[in-house]
Amino acid sequence: MVRDSKTGQLRSVMYKGFSSELFVPYMDIDEAWYFKTYMDAGEFGLGAVLAAFRELNSRLRGKFYHVLPTRVIFEEIIFKQGIIEVFILYPYLKHIREARPKVTLVARMSTSVGNYDYIFDWEFQTDGLIQIKVGLSRMPMVKGSLLENIYQVPNQDDLSGSLVSKNVIGVVHDHFITFRLDLDVDGANNSFIKVNLEKEGSLPSESPRKSYLKAKRQVAQTEKDAQIKLKLYDPSEFHIINPSRRSRLGNPAGYKVVPEGNAASLLNHDDPPQLRSSFTNNQIWVTLYNKSEQWAGGLLVYQSKGDDTLAIWNRPIENSGIVLWYTLGFHHIPCQEDFPIMPTVSSSFALKPINFFDSNSILRAAPAFETDLPDCNPSFSS
Repeated sequence: MVRDSKTGQLRSVMYKGFSSELFVPYMDIDEAWYFKTYMDAGEFGLGAVLAAFRELNSRLRGKFYHVLPTRVIFEEIIFKQGIIEVFILYPYLKHIREARPKVTLVARMSTSVGNYDYIFDWEFQTDGLIQIKVGLSRMPMVKGSLLENIYQVPNQDDLSGSLVSKNVIGVVHDHFITFRLDLDVDGANNSFIKVNLEKEGSLPSESPRKSYLKAKRQVAQTEKDAQIKLKLYDPSEFHIINPSRRSRLGNPAGYKVVPEGNAASLLNHDDPPQLRSSFTNNQIWVTLYNKSEQWAGGLLVYQSKGDDTLAIWNRPIENSGIVLWYTLGFHHIPCQEDFPIMPTVSSSFALKPINFFDSNSILRAAPAFETDLPDCNPSFSS
């Protein structure tokens, strides 16, 4: 729920969100390695291997941070994080100088699956933005080798990874984390809109410009229409809107998916590991809500042949209860700095309001303390 700063009304955005499945294939075809293509949620269970937080190691430090005592809710650690990262208001008016601290509520879960630690952060900001971050750390899976240095290798391309230490090869591998987001943007019935940015040309008589971009909207009718591969040179925005809830300007209330750094699976679609993890064939999926469909890889992934995954569903979804699935990916080519313990590598995506509020919701936010910023007057924002 998000509170509208203008009306004070609580408005729904997402009923439930969680990491549905993880796929970690290692790229070594030796007899002792080819089967190492793990489904960390379905085969091990993320909740079953949760890591406890210790106050010394998990608390935030620095004079600009305020940490509440942690408490456990649904096996996740809840704490508040007040970061001095400001929204500047009215920068073009010299007689009004205001700023607001960026206050983020973070729900964190850490789990240890095999040789990796995964840290999941769900960040909820006062401007309505929801950011989901994943961090990876601990020890990459390695294999023994007779090699002591790369000069002993006739062709480095023949290796399944990188020499990260004497007699130790870090095998190339991927991480894919698929999230299930049961969205209820201002109500249960939503639609998925793909907003394509298309280049168009102009005539010399129209403009000195030779090209420009137009936003063209396409409503997804079925689940197949909403299967999205992210493309840098074919950009789009992805909106989840409520057609029956309109702003004062007539725009439908919505949220958009904001991708960040990502990676796609490069395995053949008929490769057995890829068959049962076909949810990584696309970065975005949208499906009709079904309470029993909780897992991207199907109910029983350990013996799956790919016949119960996101890839086989195709139902009408327009103006319905819908679920958005987002896959966050990492390619990992190990290096010396990753051994024996690798630094945390992270990536994220976000859900951002789009025509959900009548204007910038921060404009009505009063300062946290009347004395915290001398030029900050709540009367300017009321």
